Amino acid sequence: MNQDQIKGVALKAKGKLNEAVGKATGNRSQELKGGLQQAAGGIRQTFGKAKARIRKSLG
Repeated sequence: MNQDQIKGVALKAKGKLNEAVGKATGNRSQELKGGLQQAAGGIRQTFGKAKARIRKSLG
């Protein structure tokens, strides 16, 4: 796992937490922020996976 994959997973976890807290407190803004963080984390994680595949294929 490279740094982009690790940071992506961490950002997704942070987003899930923010979304849950937002739902529990009725804070729609925090809930939406959590959803965006999860999406950004997924993108970063996917980027990290692609980067790892490219490096592996190049040798």
